[in-house]
Amino acid sequence: MKTDVLIVGSGLAGLIAGLGLDSSLDVLMICNDKKEKSDSSLAQGGISTLLHKFDYESYLQDTLKAGRFENDIEVVKTMIDNSNDLILDLIKYGVEFDFDYTREGGHSAKRILHHQDVTGKEITTKLLIELEQRKNITLFEQTAMLDLIIVDNVCLGAIILKDGIITPVYAGQVILATGGIGGLFKQSTNYTHIKGDSFAIAIKNNIELDHLDYIQIHPTLLYSKDKGRNFLISESIRGEGAVIVDKDGNQFVDSLLPRDIVTKAIKDKMVEQNTDHVYLDVSNIPYEKMIEHFPNIYQTCLERGIDPYKDRIPIMPGQHYLMGGIKASVKGQTSIRNLYAIGETAGTGVHGKNRLASNSLLESGVFAKLCAKHINENKQDPREIGVDLSPYENISEYQEANRKTVLDYLKNKNKEFYNEWLL
Repeated sequence: MKTDVLIVGSGLAGLIAGLGLDSSLDVLMICNDKKEKSDSSLAQGGISTLLHKFDYESYLQDTLKAGRFENDIEVVKTMIDNSNDLILDLIKYGVEFDFDYTREGGHSAKRILHHQDVTGKEITTKLLIELEQRKNITLFEQTAMLDLIIVDNVCLGAIILKDGIITPVYAGQVILATGGIGGLFKQSTNYTHIKGDSFAIAIKNNIELDHLDYIQIHPTLLYSKDKGRNFLISESIRGEGAVIVDKDGNQFVDSLLPRDIVTKAIKDKMVEQNTDHVYLDVSNIPYEKMIEHFPNIYQTCLERGIDPYKDRIPIMPGQHYLMGGIKASVKGQTSIRNLYAIGETAGTGVHGKNRLASNSLLESGVFAKLCAKHINENKQDPREIGVDLSPYENISEYQEANRKTVLDYLKNKNKEFYNEWLL
């Protein structure tokens, strides 16, 4: 197979990149599962934006403070500078926002746009509808990337698995928008099929990484003893007045501090009280506001036998987001020519050591747009070479080895973290 551009991943980053590519380019997009099952679609709280020019410095400092000042400040500025243009693009693509800006942990102002508490689903659904109108874009679902084709530090395409058949796809340029590593964790907000295959491939091919060990634990997942994907209780519910309390109903932490601080406070409290969860008290939120702004959270609680206005919501921390990844510029350029990484897959330095709430959708969209623009200005023709497919014939064994590669990498970086959180 040949294509001008291969995009791996159908989340917000991949979709924005695809929609931004010139219509003269032949584009193939593949995704591991169904096209709707990206982590972007699960985003509840919203998308940050620069609401007013006078809020610029405050927004910048909020992002840097959350990131423990390990952020690349110029990359952060690029994200903020381009935020409103991205919002206008999303509206052009049919995304409907509620336009009552909300606040989340680490933010000093209300600057987060949302669509109820299903913002990610609203955005990705509308972008997929737009994508389906593009005659130059082909989308393959339930198609896995097994490896990249790299010769002399140039990416020539990828090896894919579709319908049980292993085949090379030769591409002028390849964009990795494969998300994070949540599927490797005991509890995570991520889909379980997102296991960090891109990072295993990067490690094996000596592609430069950036802080793959910078992993965010979200403080408020709906409590469950089941392993795998757990339901996220959006931080924006705390921005509207909900507070975190212990088993006795006492508030023990400022609920709007950055995520890593809140997570540590919860972990310390659970050790102190010998329990495996704490609670979220929503009694400060008017019932009408809950129904209007958080219908998904409210309904999910009811389905789990929890009435938020009679019972406090049991919560626990769990893996949420990867701040690092494949080292990339704001245009997605990696250490391999013609290979790009965007979204959660990319380590741009924008988040530093800890991501500020609702900067993920913004980051994905802004840098995906810049990536598409760069590719439009630097088009490459696909080049076909001979590829040995024999290393990939035992698929399950090969994919398991990929996962072990990432797990071993993380274990070597931080054994204590590995033992506590990873499978």
